[in-house]
Amino acid sequence: MTFAFTMVPSDLLLLLPEILLTSWLCLILIIDFSFPRLPNEQLGYFSIAGLVATLGCLVWFDITGITGTLFANMFVLDRMALYFKMFIAGSTILVILASIDYIHRFKFFRGEFYFLIMMSALGMMFMASANDLLSVFVALEFSTVGFYVLVAYLREDTASNEAGIKFFILGIFAAGLLAYGISLVYGETGKLVFSDMRVAQATPGLAIGFLLIFGALGFKIGAVPFHSWIPDTYHGSPTPVTAFLSIAPKGAAFAILLRMFFVALATFKPIWTLLLVAVSILSMTYGNIVAIAQKNMKRLLAYSGIAQIGNVLIGLAAGTKMGSDAMLFYLLTYLFANLGAFAIIIAVSEAIGSEEIDDYSGLGRRSPFLAFSMLIFLLSLAGVPPLAGFIGKLYIFVAAMKEGLYMLITVGLINIVISMYYYLIVVKKMYISEPHDPSPLKVSGPIKVVIYVCLAGTLAIGIYPQPVTDWVVSAILMFSNLADPTASLPVPPAVILFGG
Repeated sequence: MTFAFTMVPSDLLLLLPEILLTSWLCLILIIDFSFPRLPNEQLGYFSIAGLVATLGCLVWFDITGITGTLFANMFVLDRMALYFKMFIAGSTILVILASIDYIHRFKFFRGEFYFLIMMSALGMMFMASANDLLSVFVALEFSTVGFYVLVAYLREDTASNEAGIKFFILGIFAAGLLAYGISLVYGETGKLVFSDMRVAQATPGLAIGFLLIFGALGFKIGAVPFHSWIPDTYHGSPTPVTAFLSIAPKGAAFAILLRMFFVALATFKPIWTLLLVAVSILSMTYGNIVAIAQKNMKRLLAYSGIAQIGNVLIGLAAGTKMGSDAMLFYLLTYLFANLGAFAIIIAVSEAIGSEEIDDYSGLGRRSPFLAFSMLIFLLSLAGVPPLAGFIGKLYIFVAAMKEGLYMLITVGLINIVISMYYYLIVVKKMYISEPHDPSPLKVSGPIKVVIYVCLAGTLAIGIYPQPVTDWVVSAILMFSNLADPTASLPVPPAVILFGG
């Protein structure tokens, strides 16, 4: 009895962020039920307060070095899990802040909207710590349940209903792939924990099982050929939900992919490298080419997101510590640029009621702040120096170059040029085309905060990335067996210029 008593507090400590967020979720439901006339804005700020407390707890864990495992290594709290949990919590805070003025579009269940957003974030935090296939399945489905509702939250909008049905059907199909893949892997190895699979022998059943699991996770990240749900779902969903879908689930899924490829399948690296190279090339090329023809901003960013995932997969294909470091760095730069762009879409949509690219004509005159911010975010997504996106792409390409993936780098560079074309189409509309309505646009306070935070992240990481590089390098020490443990991300020219 004494042993059990001394062990429980440490177990609860490792689960403290999840316990805190779960308690806050229950409190939100109680407050929403008990005070139905409470302004939705106050409930939104209260939700943000809970997420800030959770983020503070995660930062404390990271600073003090609190790590460990639970449930026979099924739940792992390491530096990489802490990074992705902070990534998820931070993106959720920005999404809720951006949705405070948008929520008036929901005629019913406004309080439940915040609950579902945070419930999905909780599931994704468990995904970041999942260290076995059973935990992966449960956590992934737990995080997806909330999105099934959120995507179709605009009940009277046919596009939102269509998006919800498509997302649900394809999500169930992906869950089936995942369950069948897990059953094959377990049948071939008798193991569920990733680290126990290192010594598994290559068999046809094992290969098919992991391919099915990769297909299910490919659906989560939106990589070609598992991307078909993204354009219509992004277009029809409420814009804050689209922003959330575009970044947080992808980060959580990449946490699982890192553990799966770098731990469970480390001995099969030559095989899965070819698979990832092919998926990366397809995602970059398809996403960028189809984005050129888009007339809607959300659909443009949807195809741009597919291409960006192709860039992230370059780091995963490298299969080294430097490649994984570059992935984490790139995801952070993508978070700021992508969420910032969606925040501007929300602001413009609230002002003019349109998300079409043509309606951005003359935005530079109607709102210089929104136009300049969108310019910065699009240039960062394209990889223009000295913005964060440029440093992210530089690290990704250097990691691939060290592994001799020259064809992948060549395709990546070509796709940067393609992406510049359709990003500059939007810039041309904003600064050269005449506005349809010359009246100025008003921007709400919460949206301004989101844009300012994203601008600060995009500019600061681009000019002085060293603190972030140090953070991501320490987060991936668990994979030092794949490369030289002393290897680190290169120092970019901007750091040298500013004396870093």
